[in-house]
Amino acid sequence: MTRLLVAAAALNQTPLDWDGNLARIREALRRARRAGAQVACLPELCVTGYGCEDAFHSAGVLAEALKSLEALASDTRGMVATVGLPLEVQGAVYSALAVFVDGRVAGFVCKQHLAGDGIHYEPRWFKPWPKQAVSSVTVGGRQAPVGDLIFDVGGVRFGFEICEDAWVAERPAIGLAKHGVDVILNSSASPFSFGKFEVRKRFVLEGSRACGVSYVYSNLLGCEAGRIIYDGGALIASHGELVAQGRRLSFEDVEVVCGVVDVERSRLMRRRQASFRPALDVGERLVSVPKLSFAPAREAFRSEPEIWESSPNLKHEEFARAEMLGLFDYLRKSRSEGFVVSLSGGVDSSAASCLVSLMVQHGVGQLGLSRFAKKISYVKGIEKLKSEAALTKRLLACVYQASENSSKVTHNAARQVAREIGAEFFDISIAGLVGEYEQLISKATGVRLSWKEHDIARQNIQARVRSPAVWLLTNLRRALLLSTSNRSEAAVGYTTMDGDSSGGLSPLGGIDKAYLREWLEWLEREGPVGLTNVKALRLVNAQAPTAELRPPKEKQTDEADLMPYVVLDAIERLAIRDKLLPLEVYERLVGQLKGRYSPGDLVRWVERFFTLWSRNQWKRERYAPSFHLDDENLDPKTWCRFPILSGGFEKELQALRRKARKGRA
Repeated sequence: MTRLLVAAAALNQTPLDWDGNLARIREALRRARRAGAQVACLPELCVTGYGCEDAFHSAGVLAEALKSLEALASDTRGMVATVGLPLEVQGAVYSALAVFVDGRVAGFVCKQHLAGDGIHYEPRWFKPWPKQAVSSVTVGGRQAPVGDLIFDVGGVRFGFEICEDAWVAERPAIGLAKHGVDVILNSSASPFSFGKFEVRKRFVLEGSRACGVSYVYSNLLGCEAGRIIYDGGALIASHGELVAQGRRLSFEDVEVVCGVVDVERSRLMRRRQASFRPALDVGERLVSVPKLSFAPAREAFRSEPEIWESSPNLKHEEFARAEMLGLFDYLRKSRSEGFVVSLSGGVDSSAASCLVSLMVQHGVGQLGLSRFAKKISYVKGIEKLKSEAALTKRLLACVYQASENSSKVTHNAARQVAREIGAEFFDISIAGLVGEYEQLISKATGVRLSWKEHDIARQNIQARVRSPAVWLLTNLRRALLLSTSNRSEAAVGYTTMDGDSSGGLSPLGGIDKAYLREWLEWLEREGPVGLTNVKALRLVNAQAPTAELRPPKEKQTDEADLMPYVVLDAIERLAIRDKLLPLEVYERLVGQLKGRYSPGDLVRWVERFFTLWSRNQWKRERYAPSFHLDDENLDPKTWCRFPILSGGFEKELQALRRKARKGRA
């Protein structure tokens, strides 16, 4: 019986970090070898990093990738290993896997199906490889086959899928099984989004069952290039059963999981399948490497999902852990020395602050104090800090900036949250500065400002005056300013540009407000498994969200300015995700929210949404980068394109108004 010990790796790579990427690849191969693995599967484009974007067109980048590949030869002796890189073939660039066999490149396999939706832009850089096509390239002075290849190594047949290949209906695995492939290796760069891991697990398990093969899946890990967070979660399956599962959302740079697969049992399954119809002629697609024979496989520890993955609050857990990892990687890869948050005492800024605190707590718990500090050793004095509390205070500063319209409620909430999470807290007043600006403009224009006539201008000056002070504090600390805008606000432009939009990173920009409020209530009550909850959030969760920019007697709230957040988020999904027009959105809302709101209110809110959406694309173009956490992002640079200038849905809104008038008639 042929039993193989196979390894699948998750790597935290960085685009164009040649030495760092190479070191992490080598570490993964070293761990696989130490475990006795005969086969190692590493992620897609791990040599260069997945997020190089237009640098993939650079001849220098392509050449450097091949140099890195050549340097790995000695690390792959005695095993089969796949390493992802961009490869030029006859003037076109492909996402390819180099297949090492016993220390030499036996050939290259190229991706057949490119991801070109959502945040993916692969067709801009790569070409899809034609099914069953074979060519050759010169690498290191010798010819190597390239294309849709199958490798026979010591009597074991290996086939390949690269990320998107496994997500399409006519996936290569179907044809590979017909050619008697025993093991399919999938090198992926599959981003995190809520619930996506279970989908991946299903296609790995079903691929191994339906095709009668063993299936090895690797993935990237961490915030690689700034917006995407990869969750790792390497998988090994055989004949429909999960053999091993790697950790997800780990703070480690390298995660390797190993498992034993039984090739002979997979062959037995194919013999038993009445539906199995082999394709008898593989032709030039087969690359035979007979000289490598596999030593008997050792038994491997069967890894299990972590405790938090079985939580009834899985989405809340995933959100917290994805954000923590994203923040940590953004911090260290940007070489920032901490974070600063303008903590208003409201939902968004409190959530951002708590996530940074949780990042430290979780990172120290997973890596240990010294290793956590070593990963950010460029931060002055960081390795001298001897406690998690000291680390948190060094890495997180919160500042409450009161205007004349700020309340004791939000001030107390901000102070108590900052104290409980261990942030350094600053308390300043901007009231005098706001007054000076208003007097300056009044004197210059001869216009006396009033709330009745100049409401928006007077609100905005308060938000904008907060920006210089918090930027100054950020610069003094050599830190990164976190913008606290959320997706719901981005949809309707409910933010002051160069005010509360200020920041270098917007970690909540991909999350809607209704969910964020729900998550913050959970963080108050429970919190992530193994981490602490934040009881002081009761002071935040008890409030109605408010910008606090109008005089207190106005009793300003976000939902009074806009609409209930649950309605706003429902409209956004229907209008932007589902691409429905105003009348269609209204008709869906009537069914979804029947009895909760009047038809008149729904008409008014739909019109308000489409009007504000159309007017505020210019704001979305200027927001700080945000993390992608689901398939409903509004980021115009990577996901949701919309013109800055448009007709504003005027004709469509007229149809909605006519419908509303008929309903009242």
